[in-house]
Amino acid sequence: MCGIVGIVGKSNVNQALYDALTVLQHRGQDAAGIVTSHDGRLFLRKDNGLVRDVFQQRHMQRLVGHMGIGHVRYPTAGSSTSAEAQPFYVNSPYGITLAHNGNLTNVEQLAKEIFESDLRHVNTNSDSEVLLNVFAHELAVRGKLQPTEEDVFAAVSHVHDRCVGGYAVVAMVTGYGIVGFRDPHGIRPIVFGQRHTDEGVEYMIASESVALDVLGFTLIRDLAPGEAVYITEEGQLHTRQCAKAPELKPCIFEHVYLARPDSIMDGVSVYKARLRMGEKLAEKIQRERPEHDIDVVIPIPDTSRTAALELANHLGVKFREGFVKNRYIGRTFIMPGQAARKKSVRQKLNAIELEFRGKNVMLVDDSIVRGTTCKQIIQMAREAGAKNVYFCSAAPAVRYPNVYGIDMPSVHELIAHNRTTEQVAELIGADWLIYQDLPDLIESVGGGKIKIEQFDCAVFDGQYVTGDIDEAYLERIEQSRNDLAKVKNQAVSAIIDLYNN
Repeated sequence: MCGIVGIVGKSNVNQALYDALTVLQHRGQDAAGIVTSHDGRLFLRKDNGLVRDVFQQRHMQRLVGHMGIGHVRYPTAGSSTSAEAQPFYVNSPYGITLAHNGNLTNVEQLAKEIFESDLRHVNTNSDSEVLLNVFAHELAVRGKLQPTEEDVFAAVSHVHDRCVGGYAVVAMVTGYGIVGFRDPHGIRPIVFGQRHTDEGVEYMIASESVALDVLGFTLIRDLAPGEAVYITEEGQLHTRQCAKAPELKPCIFEHVYLARPDSIMDGVSVYKARLRMGEKLAEKIQRERPEHDIDVVIPIPDTSRTAALELANHLGVKFREGFVKNRYIGRTFIMPGQAARKKSVRQKLNAIELEFRGKNVMLVDDSIVRGTTCKQIIQMAREAGAKNVYFCSAAPAVRYPNVYGIDMPSVHELIAHNRTTEQVAELIGADWLIYQDLPDLIESVGGGKIKIEQFDCAVFDGQYVTGDIDEAYLERIEQSRNDLAKVKNQAVSAIIDLYNN
């Protein structure tokens, strides 16, 4: 999961790119980067850290130009060296920079092709750099001194032919324009919009519509699966379907957890989808436990708040805020090492005893991944005086790893893998546990005015929409994602960064 943005403006875009990245900060806190173009030259700043820490005034002053792209990142395979911060750059042809959200599942094959056939060198372990080199090669073989929109769209078509996985991309061709494109399944989100200024029309491409809203851009639409948008430096907009057999199958976990509730994705309001999740959960509780004795519904901040509110409304039970969140602690499910996660949860949340003492409490979370966080939260509720603690997940049981750009744990670290609901409830210490049913989740997200026929639900059902994932692939990512590998990678990253600095 990462956040991407690209802007073609009529004046310097550095501040707009910075503001957009702060709005997309929830999509990645590991690293940030911005590159701008002015008079055929590139100006780049990227490093590990939050947006506010990476960009100081002296950096912003150097990021001149009315065209640029930006990126916020968290690592998708456990590595976090500053060398893998984006955007990436290649000088041939034209000078191309690229920012990418997602993950290529055939990256090993592509890396080999790039070296042996395309005669290009890849300098990091990032699949984003591989994708950049594939795009650059396909644009180079067109053999044009000045690329047209036809050349750009042809290059994207060949990227789709060669690359497999989930990807949303913004790339800047120095001196010519910015292109955005989406994989043929539309797994990862990307939108584009416009705003009118005294100087003319400006265009923006971003991961989520909320970034457009905050900067005063009007959403035009989502990019369709396989589609590309090309905005020239002069501000001419071109779009083209570049995939042979596109089929919309977006990642449903975006609506569960990743996206901001004020975003619209593929025409679906994330906020309304989460309201419907709460409604479906309430209906399930009424079916399975009609004589429940829930006194109060308490969300685990922040993502579950919307579903929890609707759950409480439909059950006719009080909704209360029982936890206070320290907003300066990062997301815990991607942190390596159980000890680090346990410490982080205690620093992240504190219980308000008044809302727990002597009550039967229903805690609501967006999902349960490792179970480490919810186990500690349940213990915190008991320590605050709760009589009984019930637990509700707005998502089904997470039983399989994600391979399209979300750094979920290895399969054996997922608490629900090969376990029943009752076994998970016992492990996390809940008196009883309710999971959302997958058909109800699909209806919650795809059952509004905008009908989406199929989603990528692989983390819940193990069905990978690209059709290329086998046990051998899952075993390889198991080795790269387990806690020991992550701790090792972090140690190596620290040594590399220390040496570079």
